[in-house]
Amino acid sequence: MEYRVTFNKLPRSLAELKAMPEASLRKPEETAALTVAALSAYPSSRDECYAMLDYLRGPRPLSQMEKQFIRDRFMDGKDYIPRSYFAGATPDNDYSPALPYTVVLKESASQFAESGYRKFDVFCGGADSPRPVTLRLKPSTGEWFLWEQNLLVGIKIPKSSDPWA
Repeated sequence: MEYRVTFNKLPRSLAELKAMPEASLRKPEETAALTVAALSAYPSSRDECYAMLDYLRGPRPLSQMEKQFIRDRFMDGKDYIPRSYFAGATPDNDYSPALPYTVVLKESASQFAESGYRKFDVFCGGADSPRPVTLRLKPSTGEWFLWEQNLLVGIKIPKSSDPWA
């Protein structure tokens, strides 16, 4: 099944993220899409990005090693990577997404392999295949929390930065 999660505005702080209706974390596809939105805040505020990811991760905050990994992915001006997950963002337009911001996901074929987990493939305008995000259900609250994301991997560089374009 394919899902489209749309945001009129991207959160720039934990307070803004928590004010969004999707932040109830009741639908796993919305938690997955909020992960993209949270990562998009990194270029303007690393600390707010981490705070939003910690909220999405629930009782399992980011470790120092995970924070270092995220920081490393953004080195050398690669702030376009999270934008590549919004519909309309491609290397040709330097990953400028269409408005409103829309994240397109599909349920992974292996999503029901383990009870209490859901896996989605998130479409990316800079990659030939979608990237996985795994969510975990907290049964006592009915909330879906970010368990694992593989969104910050290499993609095609923006056309304006490509010396071979």
